[in-house]
Amino acid sequence: MRKMNTPKRIPGGKPQGAREVAMSVLHNVETRGAYSGLELNQALNAAELSRPDAALATELVYGTIQRLNTIDYELGKRVKGWPRKVEPWVRSLLRLSYYQLRWLSRVPAHAVVDEAVRIAKKRGHAGIGGLVNGVLRGLLRDGFDTVLPAELSAAERISLNQSHPLWLVERWVERFGERATENMCAAGNEHPRASARVNPLRGTREQIVSGMTDAGMEVLPSALAEAGIVAIKAGNLGHTDWYRQGFISIQDESSMLVAAVADPKPGMRVLDCCAAPGGKSTHMAERMRNEGVVIANDVHPHKEALIRQQADRLGLSIVETTTGDALGLSERIAPESCDVVLLDAPCSGLGVIRRKPEIKWNKTEDDIASLAQLQGKLLEQAQSMVKPGGALVYSTCTIASEENEDVVRAFLINHPEYALDPVWPEEVLAPLRESGNLPDGFEGMLQLLPQMFGSDGFFIARMRKKLR
Repeated sequence: MRKMNTPKRIPGGKPQGAREVAMSVLHNVETRGAYSGLELNQALNAAELSRPDAALATELVYGTIQRLNTIDYELGKRVKGWPRKVEPWVRSLLRLSYYQLRWLSRVPAHAVVDEAVRIAKKRGHAGIGGLVNGVLRGLLRDGFDTVLPAELSAAERISLNQSHPLWLVERWVERFGERATENMCAAGNEHPRASARVNPLRGTREQIVSGMTDAGMEVLPSALAEAGIVAIKAGNLGHTDWYRQGFISIQDESSMLVAAVADPKPGMRVLDCCAAPGGKSTHMAERMRNEGVVIANDVHPHKEALIRQQADRLGLSIVETTTGDALGLSERIAPESCDVVLLDAPCSGLGVIRRKPEIKWNKTEDDIASLAQLQGKLLEQAQSMVKPGGALVYSTCTIASEENEDVVRAFLINHPEYALDPVWPEEVLAPLRESGNLPDGFEGMLQLLPQMFGSDGFFIARMRKKLR
């Protein structure tokens, strides 16, 4: 969310109840640039809410951030000087209350208003309570239909209806068209569904789906990823024995395709340049049947332990961890020594807006340009460690051609010894082909959009180094 003013603490002491916790989190995300997921986890741990209240606080935080554009457009009609002349904590309270009144129905509207007024008086004064009461009761009286001016462009309409920044919508409309962009933005406002990857060293997908079903969980095989399962009603998969005992790993379905496209074979030497928290490294090790070597590198030393924990939990002994800047990997790993090199590059993250909704408000076009420069440098490093005949896989979780296709094409111009490789495993190509999402004249790189399969937006390119 956009930073507005110098950060101030919310008056009134420790947050109590779901709405106060949500208000505090939203305030800190906006004024301090905090990450919503981390801030929410810390707040929930401190507040010790009941399970239903924790779920409500979570819904209010993510939903309010997701719908921020629409909410501010409507509140701007009713609150003088909105949003800059309103205290940050009051902004957060009004925003989450608007979200709850418009998009949540399980709590009676009068209870939502009464609770918001109580919080406003507790943490402010009677005047703020009167403002909150008047705004919210006016909304209930007039209704919540957003009426947009007729002269708006398609991008402006989508930006307000689907609550995405205008600059981003304009980019997507230019590249993908109006209909696809609206669908993409709508998908970005949906709840991310839980998915997991099956560890083939512990059982088949059919066995694990059957076992989970017998245990009362509602899970289905993924339509996109051969190793994937989708949880409809299963609670937190990370808290299950299936996870603790290494039968599954929590991973998005699109992300699972990366290791499948890399397609490492048993006995190979594989490098994952930017590996934390280890999902793709361990997936490649599983596909290699725990035979060979997977070098998992990350720049952050504290994340090395995360990768090791994942490998140990899954019973994978071939994952070797190392730490250091990927820009210096060629100084630590011998040239042309790896059969497969994966660069899952740092990116703007515009494909994972459902999971991290503040991304769409915090990122700028300048961020995309600077990240593209870094990605090109990282790819230049990664290529030097690929054996002749080996594979170089480049992936991101974003939807920006400058970070994806443009990086790859610039690299290929400078490295004629590489060529795009369209010979991907059939397990990857089949669901894309059957759903109509495999591009005509497929070259060997793919942009997945979130509305295609209900998974994250992802880009994957596979290149082959020519034999001499």
